[in-house]
Amino acid sequence: MRHANPDPEPERTPGLEQGGGVPPGETPPGESSMSEAGPWEGNNPPKGWAKGPLIVIFALVLLIAAGFLGYALVLML
Repeated sequence: MRHANPDPEPERTPGLEQGGGVPPGETPPGESSMSEAGPWEGNNPPKGWAKGPLIVIFALVLLIAAGFLGYALVLML
């Protein structure tokens, strides 16, 4: 993606101080007015949980459920 400079000539832009700052009383441009203002989201995983952790969680759930079932059977006898 090509980046377009929203302010090609900062020395001609009204409302900016010498170093590019905004003087008191002026409103700076909002984020949505600048292209590519948001963070790059290339590090987000493309999928949900991996298979390994899900298998471990399901195995623990089955083990606990079997324990409760066994405890209930012992109480009934």
